Amino acid sequence: MYDYSVLKYKVSLLYNTDKNRNSYGIEMEKTEINNLFNDIPNKIPDEIVECILKNQILTIERIISKGHNTPAGQYYDQDSNEWIIILQGQARLSFEDPHEEISMEVGDYLLIPAHKRHRVEWTKPDIETLWLAIHFNKIL
Repeated sequence: MYDYSVLKYKVSLLYNTDKNRNSYGIEMEKTEINNLFNDIPNKIPDEIVECILKNQILTIERIISKGHNTPAGQYYDQDSNEWIIILQGQARLSFEDPHEEISMEVGDYLLIPAHKRHRVEWTKPDIETLWLAIHFNKIL
């Protein structure tokens, strides 16, 4: 009977030439765990938008608001779809056409289609509102 572990080891030597490559030869970065609830500043004079991941297909952002809103008379009009979820806090959004206002709290999520003009009317002033936003062009 053949010892396949030896063969597996020899094949891995062919493809795994350094510690940063997997068994298929694909370059890998060090695995690093992050937490969306960490590193929230004590003072937030302006809403914080942090890019977590971005490629040709999508952008994932962590947004931190604390009593922030969109300036009066301004609306977001984005070229991409935006899926949002409230992880902490509360917010109120409004949409221009047709006019609609919605309140969101922890666990609420929403898909905002591209070019759907919207604005943030209110976020809770005494606690950080933590959003996760995913921007993408097509729904597969």
